[in-house]
Amino acid sequence: MEWQKQKEEEVKEVKMKKKEKKKQKKKKQKKVKMMEIKRLVEEWKIWDKEEEIARSEEEAKKLVPE
Repeated sequence: MEWQKQKEEEVKEVKMKKKEKKKQKKKKQKKVKMMEIKRLVEEWKIWDKEEEIARSEEEAKKLVPE
């Protein structure tokens, strides 16, 4: 009878460890996604800034007679 209880506890512990690993994996995936989103946002900011500079240069060229 005692060995059954021990076996149940071991099974329970294994399940808890698997659950914790799954939770950790999800957390890591979420972190990776957030890092990727932040990188994309930074790229967009750079692209927007470059576009703004290009428009400003184009506007400046229109103001200067050739």
